[in-house]
Amino acid sequence: MRILNICAYTWAIGGPARIIYDHTTEVLKQGHQVDILSPMTPGEKSYPVPQGARLIECARTTPISNYYREFSVEMYRYLKANISQYDVIHMHGIWHFGSLAPFLIPNKAVLVITIHGLLDHWAVEHSKWKKKLVTILYQKRLLGKADLIQINNTDEEQDVIRYLGYRPKNMAIVPNGMKLSEYTQLPAKGIFRQKYNISPEQQVILFMGRLNIKKGLDLLLPAFLKVYQQIPNAILILAGPDDGYQRETEEFIEKNKLHNRVKLVGMLTDSDKKEALADADLFVLPSYSEGFSIAVLEAMTSGVPALVSDRVGFGDYIKKHNAAFLTALKPESVAEGLLKILQDSSYARLIANNAYNMVVENFDIKVVANQLLEEYKKVKKI
Repeated sequence: MRILNICAYTWAIGGPARIIYDHTTEVLKQGHQVDILSPMTPGEKSYPVPQGARLIECARTTPISNYYREFSVEMYRYLKANISQYDVIHMHGIWHFGSLAPFLIPNKAVLVITIHGLLDHWAVEHSKWKKKLVTILYQKRLLGKADLIQINNTDEEQDVIRYLGYRPKNMAIVPNGMKLSEYTQLPAKGIFRQKYNISPEQQVILFMGRLNIKKGLDLLLPAFLKVYQQIPNAILILAGPDDGYQRETEEFIEKNKLHNRVKLVGMLTDSDKKEALADADLFVLPSYSEGFSIAVLEAMTSGVPALVSDRVGFGDYIKKHNAAFLTALKPESVAEGLLKILQDSSYARLIANNAYNMVVENFDIKVVANQLLEEYKKVKKI
């Protein structure tokens, strides 16, 4: 098969780019061909491309793309000229031009949409008027026309049913996966701490994600303040690019005099990210909304005990395996979980071990990639 993924394939977009990378690495081994069509803004850093795949960058068309995500005349022209070459066109996410354009051009490809958590209650309420307009214009109709809707879990299944008003026949649950080998051998401990002047005695709480309100930073920051009052050597590392909440974060730090206890280190990639995981005592993501958090899987594969909400995309697995402290979406609950993990080493080891076993058993990319390929084949057009 020749597969085209459509996604803003950048470091800033986070999980979807990583998912495409890992899946592509596996399907290339089986002799399939993969292209990635990525609308880009000048200056954005593209995600690494697996050897054997091809990245096709196309410029976003401004000012329209400032209001309608990823709008790109260049992308449309590429599709119009080349769409007949592909057996599968896999669109990542909804609400943007990349999930509309393939439906505008006659083709015989299998059209696949991965929701990536964008229909949960929190996500739908964000920029609500825009999403209502897109819904009225085309989004419900296109989901019904897609050959395959990939969802990651039963929560997302209910989100789709609520949005459409019925259960589409073309929907299948296929979780995201992890390339386990990349996170089972981490760099030596101490490198990240040395870079950021963190002593061995300090307990590192690591947050990795975009600085966006949906990640639960409004819960995490006041929770950390409570933790710091009881554990003075605790330090919070916020690793991620600004996505609308950095100013509020800096104001909180200033107001509560946390300059030496909360560090904004920007987005970490490649070895820098692994060095942070190697030195972390705890990983935290009290998110309001995630499709399927690759950052959480990376932490769990790295053996770091985690505190997360059940909105990270696989809360049902976490509950079943007791694989993390599942927090309510309240600062008090986040603080309780942080203190439990930092002060109870036996509990921290237990959930870290459970989490690693859960990932190995359920989210190995070799297994997951084959599941998705089989779903492609079920709906492949003659």
